[in-house]
Amino acid sequence: MKLKVLFISVVFFGLLACNNDDDTGSKICDNSTLISPEAYANETTAAFNINSMEIQDSCLKISISSSGCGGNSWELKLIDSGDVLESMPPQRNLRLSLKNNEICLAIVTKEVTFDISNLKVDGGQVQLNIVNSDAKILYKY
Repeated sequence: MKLKVLFISVVFFGLLACNNDDDTGSKICDNSTLISPEAYANETTAAFNINSMEIQDSCLKISISSSGCGGNSWELKLIDSGDVLESMPPQRNLRLSLKNNEICLAIVTKEVTFDISNLKVDGGQVQLNIVNSDAKILYKY
């Protein structure tokens, strides 16, 4: 009888531990954001267009389009210059890098997320400028 109760308890608590109904809305981002003045200055990129950007928690979701076959081999990086521009609100300059070796004439759209929690500064908000696309978004935290 004790073994049966123990088994039911383990199963019950195991189900509770595996419950994914998280009301916090937290999401794990696909990629991290690199802070590197060297990479920011030297990283090359294929041509792309930013269709939209939005921030969910500490994830920056970017929708981009570029030529390609499907976008499965694309390598995307978000690189911060390491500088914080003193303005209201403060600003950070970032470069989005796309490595695209696909040789197809189709236009492919892909969404990717980056963890931007390491870009926080004092004041509760920072404007993020994607300098190679003129896109901007305000990150409030």
